[in-house]
Amino acid sequence: MTETNLVEIRLTPEFQRRLRTLAKKYRQIQTDLAPILEQLQSREFLGDQIPGISFTVMKVRIKNSDIQKGKSGGYRLIYWISLPDLVILLDIYSKSEQQDIEIEYIRQIIKGVDLKSE
Repeated sequence: MTETNLVEIRLTPEFQRRLRTLAKKYRQIQTDLAPILEQLQSREFLGDQIPGISFTVMKVRIKNSDIQKGKSGGYRLIYWISLPDLVILLDIYSKSEQQDIEIEYIRQIIKGVDLKSE
């Protein structure tokens, strides 16, 4: 398999902002996120599809190495498989700080995505 078969990953401004905020509190977040991003680039779409959205939006659990709660107290990564070769990271949050994400909030983030950029 050549690198041209890799899935492109784009970040929404919301995702970037949330990641920066979380990184101030959880120093290992980049390390925890790296294997998931590698799997997504290799077309291994992880997690569960979020119902109630007309797009293929997935939520995956990620272990937080900075706390000792496993995946249940870790991060939730919300991503959108917008094209077969394009994944857009919509949001990330710590399960210990936020319970769930509203469907309407996800729709608002998607509405702001410009697929033509880059």
